[in-house]
Amino acid sequence: MKDLIINTLEDVLEPIEFIDLYHLCNLNTPEEIKELQEALTNLEEECIIYHTKKDKYILLKNCPGLKMGRLSLTKKGFGFIVLPGEEDLYVDKDNLGSATHNDIVLAEVINVFGKKEGRILKIIKRDLKNLVGEVIFYNNRAYLKLDDDKIKIEVELKNPKNLVAGHKVLATVVKEITKRKYLAEVIKVIGHKDDPGVDILSIAYKYGIVDIFPDQVIAELKNIPDEVSEEELVNRVDLTNEQIFTIDGDDTKDIDDAISLTMDGDNYVLGVHIADVSNYVKENTALGDSAFERGTSSYLADTVIPMIPHQLSNGICSLNEGVIRLTMSCVMTIDKKGKVVKYDIFPSYIKSNKKMTYKHVNNLIVRGIVDEGYEPFKDTLLKMAELADILRKEKVSRGYIDFDLDEPKIIQDENGVCIDVQRRLREKGEMLIEDFMIAANETVATHIFNMDLPFIYRVHGEPNPEKIEDFLNLVKQMGYKLNVKTDDITPFTMQKILNELRDKKEFDILSSMLLRSMKKAEYSKDNIGHFGLASKNYTHFTSPIRRYPDLTVHRLLKTYLVDNDYSMETIRFLDNNLENIAKQSSEREVAAINAEREVDDMKMAEYMESHIGEEFDGIISTVTTFGFFVELPNMIEGLVHVSTIKGDHYNYVKELLSLIGQSTKKRFTIGDKVHVKCVAASKLTQTVDFELCEVKDDRDQE
Repeated sequence: MKDLIINTLEDVLEPIEFIDLYHLCNLNTPEEIKELQEALTNLEEECIIYHTKKDKYILLKNCPGLKMGRLSLTKKGFGFIVLPGEEDLYVDKDNLGSATHNDIVLAEVINVFGKKEGRILKIIKRDLKNLVGEVIFYNNRAYLKLDDDKIKIEVELKNPKNLVAGHKVLATVVKEITKRKYLAEVIKVIGHKDDPGVDILSIAYKYGIVDIFPDQVIAELKNIPDEVSEEELVNRVDLTNEQIFTIDGDDTKDIDDAISLTMDGDNYVLGVHIADVSNYVKENTALGDSAFERGTSSYLADTVIPMIPHQLSNGICSLNEGVIRLTMSCVMTIDKKGKVVKYDIFPSYIKSNKKMTYKHVNNLIVRGIVDEGYEPFKDTLLKMAELADILRKEKVSRGYIDFDLDEPKIIQDENGVCIDVQRRLREKGEMLIEDFMIAANETVATHIFNMDLPFIYRVHGEPNPEKIEDFLNLVKQMGYKLNVKTDDITPFTMQKILNELRDKKEFDILSSMLLRSMKKAEYSKDNIGHFGLASKNYTHFTSPIRRYPDLTVHRLLKTYLVDNDYSMETIRFLDNNLENIAKQSSEREVAAINAEREVDDMKMAEYMESHIGEEFDGIISTVTTFGFFVELPNMIEGLVHVSTIKGDHYNYVKELLSLIGQSTKKRFTIGDKVHVKCVAASKLTQTVDFELCEVKDDRDQE
């Protein structure tokens, strides 16, 4: 019905009434009236159809001046309307109206200084399903103090029995009292706010990431074996006599990829062996449905909330050392130029020779130190490092964009309190695994693409030329002239921009800004290629323990390559279902990323609570109307509010992304090194406040 509505309205440029749409769709039964109404409601919620005040309908894409999407507010006061398949639309805080965070809104597109922005006209839907906050009591009534202070509503709790002040709970709205006041019911008590780990779980629940599996899933686990049986080895290739091992972080327990390498003359024979989760997590089971709903595992500081239960993720599915495990293997013969000249994809079983860690592997391939237990693998690891260099050079030669952005690592004590924040190390060992996994993902995707069968791809669209122009104009205003043409933006264009900026002191900040100006990668059944990897065909095949799309890819490989099922019935079924899987997987990935970032922000603020009064060197990462944000070497960010800058009145100059002194003309812009003092920090609000001590202005020294 949805497709029928969309196709019918494709060429309709003026809103039409329900009855006219009904006739245009050639419908003629009462049941079809109900089905049409339900489909229209769903399409409106999906921001595809616009339902006017005059009770008429039109495809939103046929209204270029209107945009409908989910509002995402920032702590900095402004927001973005997230538009499916389009660039997010910026909304200034003065144009938000009464909309709040996560509302589905209708906005008109306006022109501000030659740039497109949004002005919110209407709140279409307010999603109040996953409300997380602290229970407080006032006048013998229980209220929910929301963790997300961007949501500006009042929530009273229904039936507050067994609740105490300080409980963190998950609640859902059951009644609207006024536009800003609601009655909600508690779904789950997460714990007391002072209990270890409750802070992280509170953020997880807000994003629909739950740490407990349904009873039906737990019941099905009783039928999952602890060891691989002889029957399961039938029709699989025995690789237990090959030298195969895993490389992961020190604390990794869910190991889903193993590697092997041999030589065939001058060619490298690389084996990437991936845990066959699909053997245990079947479709149309509670386990399978739960994995679909979760979409991904979530890694929140040192807390892992898995996509599948630990019994599977750390047990029978994990490629643990010295035990037989079921795998799907992609074995590639790669020449000295990094080209895959031959490959095979097949079900297999392995017995990992060693659980290696990045630390020890980096010691060997970077520093030449062979740690105890790694002696038998020295030659293989050095050959792997050689191949990884070849693969990376091949990717770069075709346009691969390496932003090489750092990530924070949160260190907590036994009580869950953040005691340190470090930059996460990424050396040759980490890059080696990345290169090998990319090779396998491309090989699998290319194979199925050439077969012209329904599939799940990992896609990354071309950037919006206007966004890249804006970035280049900013760089120009900073005094840097780049020899880059933007009339035809290719991965090589982005490569060239990064290379010309690499020796600039603001490189880390600018590369992060350039990355944000590009589109987000997502999952799709339609293959448009992967711009960032400069890859024509790409998928996610290598992490089925932690990502649902990878699990889906394994199922598809078995359908096509093992069962040889190419029937039209199967193809039609998959073609219809893969779109929903791609959409759900993309949405759950975004939720997990947002939760991870929020946990990092909270833990960083918690860490800084014990460092108030201390001074730090940092670099200006963002400039706004109300001040600028300073990033410390360990990636902690804090705000220097404009009102605290002494000696002048500072005005924000948007074109320069700078604060400029009215009298002194002193300028603060991104990339400037500054010396700051931490004057406040709040774990609750996830904020850190700095004040300037002195300014180290590199421009004065140049």
